Amino acid sequence: MKTKLALSISISTFLLLAAVYYSFSSQIPFRISKIDAPLTEFSTERALVHLKKIAQKPHYIGTEEHTLVRNYLVTELEKLGLEVTIQKQLGVHKKARRASMTKNILARIKGSANNEKTLVLMTHYDSAIHASFGASDAGSGLVTIIEGIRAFLAKNKQAANDIIILFTDAEEEGLLGAEAFVNHHPWAKDVGLVLNFEARGSGGPSYMLLETNGGNTKLIRAFNQAKANYPIGNSLMYSIYKILPNDTDLTVFREEASINGFNFAFIGDHFDYHTAGDSYENVDASTIEQQGDYLITMLDYFGNTDLSVLDNDAESVYFDFPIPFLGKQLFIYPFCWVLPMFILGFLLFVAIIFVGFRANESANKLNFSGIFAGFVPFVGTLILSSVVAFYGWKFIQIIHPSYKEILHGFTYNGYWYIAVFATLTVGMCFGWYKRYFEKYTAENLMIAPLFFWGLINGAIAILLKGAGFFIFSFYIGLLFLVIALFSKQGMGAKVILLTILFCPVLFVFVPFIKIFPVGLGLNMLMLSTIFIVLLFGLLIPLFYHYKNTTKLSILFLSASVLILFVASSKAGYSKDKLQPTSLIYLLDADKNQAYWASYESEVNDFNKPYLGDHPIIVNKEKEGLHSFVSKYKLYQKTNPITLAEPLMDIISDTIIDQKRRVHLQIIPQRKMHRIDLKALNPIHFQELNINGQSLLSTSNDNKQTNILRYYLTEENEVLNLTFSISDNDSLSMKIRTISYDLFTNKELNVNPRTDETMMPTPFIINDAIIVEKTVW
Repeated sequence: MKTKLALSISISTFLLLAAVYYSFSSQIPFRISKIDAPLTEFSTERALVHLKKIAQKPHYIGTEEHTLVRNYLVTELEKLGLEVTIQKQLGVHKKARRASMTKNILARIKGSANNEKTLVLMTHYDSAIHASFGASDAGSGLVTIIEGIRAFLAKNKQAANDIIILFTDAEEEGLLGAEAFVNHHPWAKDVGLVLNFEARGSGGPSYMLLETNGGNTKLIRAFNQAKANYPIGNSLMYSIYKILPNDTDLTVFREEASINGFNFAFIGDHFDYHTAGDSYENVDASTIEQQGDYLITMLDYFGNTDLSVLDNDAESVYFDFPIPFLGKQLFIYPFCWVLPMFILGFLLFVAIIFVGFRANESANKLNFSGIFAGFVPFVGTLILSSVVAFYGWKFIQIIHPSYKEILHGFTYNGYWYIAVFATLTVGMCFGWYKRYFEKYTAENLMIAPLFFWGLINGAIAILLKGAGFFIFSFYIGLLFLVIALFSKQGMGAKVILLTILFCPVLFVFVPFIKIFPVGLGLNMLMLSTIFIVLLFGLLIPLFYHYKNTTKLSILFLSASVLILFVASSKAGYSKDKLQPTSLIYLLDADKNQAYWASYESEVNDFNKPYLGDHPIIVNKEKEGLHSFVSKYKLYQKTNPITLAEPLMDIISDTIIDQKRRVHLQIIPQRKMHRIDLKALNPIHFQELNINGQSLLSTSNDNKQTNILRYYLTEENEVLNLTFSISDNDSLSMKIRTISYDLFTNKELNVNPRTDETMMPTPFIINDAIIVEKTVW
């Protein structure tokens, strides 16, 4: 008997580990399509040929490389026989008050029917400022569309709908190209659906996300009918995405024109996002394969579907589920089922406990003392794992202070830390439950986790219906409880049965253990540990029969320590894991004072020659030094140099009917990339225009200090700013100019990075010359 049980436990362990592995491996293609694939099929290797050319250098707006990439894309589209046009238009982001002259790349493939609505295939062709090579973000989208369209045209089958190819400009600067298209291009009124290809990392599975002002039901059902081979997405991510401020070009279509769309985006290796690590070498070819599959299947379906009937108000729960040998499937059901399913589950929970008490009085499988005792290890591990993850990560950051310099919140060895706290949590669970497995029945110990799963699903039913599919874990737990209470099977058979029944739960929910810290940062490791404890709680009737829980606890705790050592050994920087470094030259033209400044807490070999061995630590309460994202941390005074300031010409300044009207003209006198205007005190603008276009947003309080951020992209650009305010408002503002010529300015004589393990710090103004001057 013991031998059979030991064999069943061994098989169970293998199946659980296999299910965990499959839950991750099923998210992304194994096979990469070769360069000699049939011309009518998408080829990842053919797409990568384009990517290698596009991602040779950073190509943010206003650079020569940006122009070269645009010319390359135009040439490649023309090779496909398409007529390409460039939409040159001032793009304006009113909420953020950003603007730039954009150049969108457009082509249109005529459909066979005179359908009212068109399908748009979209991504952006500018890279992030200023060191990113833009291979993933969004070179991957560019080559996916080019190769996908090539394969589509090779079939010689005309779609019913017109297809618009849109490569937007200046996405990284505030979705400016998308705004220029939606609000100024005549084709915008024809758009029925947008497929947008994006990236927030350099690999991993590509998730399907929605942008809609209405409900998601028709869109999701249509997506399912398109039959993507590797569909990844769920309504929890959709609900969270709607809450978080993660705007893409597609957001402009939704907000400005109420146009629906799909975002296909990947977030793996998030540490490469917007950095010099976003290079051709770091792009995951499997991810391109998945993006290509999305494009081909969606193009075939939506190219021949009536796009005017996709609007609706109904919302649905959906989640992807991998079926071995059949691939991923998307399951869908309406939001209106969520509450009844919870109520039914809660009633079943109460009924099972009631019947369990009555039917098992002699066996004593359920008793109040055992049930209440079961809350101790479950709540204890929930709290302990959360506290250890939260403060453990903070302690690790103290040991490795360089982690705080990685502004993504996800370190190069971040996957190892997920494994550290995952194994640590499992070890704590086995260790805490060891004594309770010996004293109480599995049935008693199951009640606490089921109670918490019920609470969670009750909250979901009221507050977050997008997570409604969590109810299936609750139902599986109830089934486990029924089997434990009433099944007459032998323990060996029961172990195998419970394992097989639980595999679908692992398929769906295990990936969340990785998604949370990757997408939200390692500060969210506690969410992963909570999830592990919740899943462990459902497996109590299975683990209850594992006789060596002490050894298992030691094994997982030891593994956690070992993995921690491995993670720590990978904490340094190398050619593959670049150290963020920064240096800025800041000139206060009013005082004729200059500074070197850095965002790092300590000097490094790159900026030490300028900041010195003992730089001044910024006192945030006293110093006025700042950037648009992060405060400077170190600075050092230096000699001011002569820099040509923009010509500020007040064309007119009049007061009529208690309204002050001003026309300010700004003419740059040297090569610069960006001009900011900032009021020293909040100003309520009644009118505010840049080169004839309004900067005022109806959804914003127009009384603020931010006036304008303008990105210069052409030679001899002139800014005409006109505004009106009350004559009682004080008018005091500063102009800030930013140029990325730190290494080419001969007076400064700054040496570029020579250490191959270093890169510019992302998300901030870096390697730049900044000049500030008071206007009024």
